[in-house]
Formats: sequence, structure tokens, C-alpha cells
Amino acid sequence: MKVIIAAAGTAGHINPGLAIANKIKKENSDAEIIFIGTSRGLEQDLVPRAGYELKAIDAYGLSSKISIDNLKKILKTLKGFFEARKIIKEFKPDLVIGTGGYICGAVISSASHYKIPTMLHESNAFPGKAVKMLAKKTDVIMVSFEEAIGRISNAKKVVLTGTPTREINLNMSLADKIKEIEGYSLNPAKPTILVFGGSQGAKKINDTIVELITKKLNKKYQILLATGAKQYDAVKEEFQKNNIDIDKTNGLKVVPYIYKMAETMYASDIIVCRSGATTITELTKIGKPSILIPLPNVSNNHQQYNAEVLEKVKSAKIIKNDELNAEKLNDCIENMLNKGNLEEMGNNAKKIAIDNIEDRIYKEITTLLNKE
Repeated sequence: MKVIIAAAGTAGHINPGLAIANKIKKENSDAEIIFIGTSRGLEQDLVPRAGYELKAIDAYGLSSKISIDNLKKILKTLKGFFEARKIIKEFKPDLVIGTGGYICGAVISSASHYKIPTMLHESNAFPGKAVKMLAKKTDVIMVSFEEAIGRISNAKKVVLTGTPTREINLNMSLADKIKEIEGYSLNPAKPTILVFGGSQGAKKINDTIVELITKKLNKKYQILLATGAKQYDAVKEEFQKNNIDIDKTNGLKVVPYIYKMAETMYASDIIVCRSGATTITELTKIGKPSILIPLPNVSNNHQQYNAEVLEKVKSAKIIKNDELNAEKLNDCIENMLNKGNLEEMGNNAKKIAIDNIEDRIYKEITTLLNKE
């Protein structure tokens, strides 16, 4: 089996692709898999780190505004279509799968041109533009939320699978959790609040944590903050402006990025984060209470709808991005800790988890290929 996976931009697009690739290799060790991405996104780090070959093409999100910059992006994206066709023609895949990002337009269209079976995975409750545009050309579209099914028109087949994630160890012992927290030089006897803003980081969330620590509001808990690699130096500088040395402050650990995110989430007590689809899936699998800050100004406000899935079952609290500040976040954390209902909130998250996601996806892969 030869497979191309198109994924670019953020970890929310790339990690599902890696999870699918790992499942294929687990079931078929002889499978040949390559990724197509861009030269700009996190795929440049995550894909080779996972042991897969990455081929880069030009692809950009296009604006309706008329400008020289947008014209350049259009020309580069058109070039990306020809680059995708060349890769597909040389590799001769049996299947092409897209898991998100602007890259999918060029790669899925090119595969369709050569009559190669195609699949798309849509993680959000509101499908993105690429999925809607490619619906007619794609053989199977896999979605993570039932709400997404009715929002994809003219598709050949839409199936609910859930979002594939990194492999998660759901059998961590208390000793494992203690070791995980101690690995960050934090106190395992104190509640740990894990804060992150997605793979790229989130300035609003980072600024709020700087303010919260500066005001010494975290008296009842400790914070582990993943800033995002590109924002780490700026966050460290902001702490320094407030006379805080992040390497010597009790109850605080600041890191650029967490590669073993699932294990760290599992060992933490409350998760404060954006509400991307992969994060929502991991919260339900692991069963953790959360405070969700949906990313504003995204297409169809999909992160708000993702967050409401967990709020509805009382496993999460939502704070809107423009309402987020140190006092509000601290009050929310303390309220959750004081009620002592963290276990119940975590169990509520588990109730809506979709089991055997990777198995569901692999079944769709084999079904599609057996039809050909």
C-alpha cells in the first residue's frame, strides 16, 4: 500500500495525519507513506520527527482582497498544483488522504485528476472551506462531530469517525503522574494547571498568565505554561520586565512546546487551552476538566462550537477571548478546585469520547481500496 498524506500548518492538522499514518503502518508494516506539506508550517518539525518523509510544495490561504501580496500567493499556489501533480505522478500512491490546511486543495485535486482514491478528514464541527470545495471530488469525508455531516453538501460519502490523535497511555499510574509533574520541576502534591494556546501558542493566553503570576494570584495551584515556540522568548522577556525569573519562581514552569502533551495532560488537574478539535478529542479520551478559550475570528466560529460540546456535558467552562484576564481566569480555576468536582467533570468528558477512532478510519481506508 502506497499512501500520501497532505497536512500542513498547525499541529491540529498534522497530528491527525501522523496518527493515521501510524495506524496504517501498524496494520500494514510494508506500507509506504509520504507527507506533502509546505516549507513554513510545523510539519517541517513534526513529520520528520515522527519518521516520515516530507515533500514541500507552495500553498497559501487566499484572501478576496485585491493586493500585490495576494496575487503573489495565488501564483505560488497555482505552482503548488503542478508540484503536487509531479509528486503524485512519481510516487504513484494507491490512496491520498488530506487532514487539513491549504495544502489539501492542490493535493486532493491532483489525486482526483489522476483518478486516485481520496479521503479527507474534517476535525471541526463546522467544515472548512477546503472540505466544502473538495466534497464532490473526494471519495470519503471523515468527520469528528455529527453536526458536521449536515454541513457538507454534494459529498459522495460522509462518515463519523472522530479525530485521530497521538497515541495516549490511559493507564498511567499515580507514580507515573508524579514522575511526569516532577519532570517539570513542579510539586506533585499541589494542583497543576496546564496552560497552552495550541501548537503556535496564543499571545492573549500567554499575556494573561504573565499577569496572573505577576499579581501572585496562583496561591492554591501551580502553572505549567507552554507558550508556543515562536512566543517563548517574548513571554520570558515580559516576565523579566515584571522582575520574575521563570527559572527560579516556585509554582511556575514555562516551556516553548510540549511534545508528550497527552501524558502531561493526563498528569495535570485542569487544562486551560483553545478548543481545537484535536484538543477536544484528547480531553474526552483522557477525561480532564478544562477551561476553554475559543480562538476568535476563525471560519464559522468553529472553536466556539467545539467548546460548547464539552460545556454542554458539564466538563468544561468557557471564557471568551475578549473577556479573558488574570482575575477571571483565577476565579474560574479556584471555583473548580474549591467545588472538588474535578473527577466528575473529567468523567463527564469521557462519556462523549468516541472509541476506536483509528480503527474506524482504517476500516474506511480498506473499504475504499477494496472497491477499486
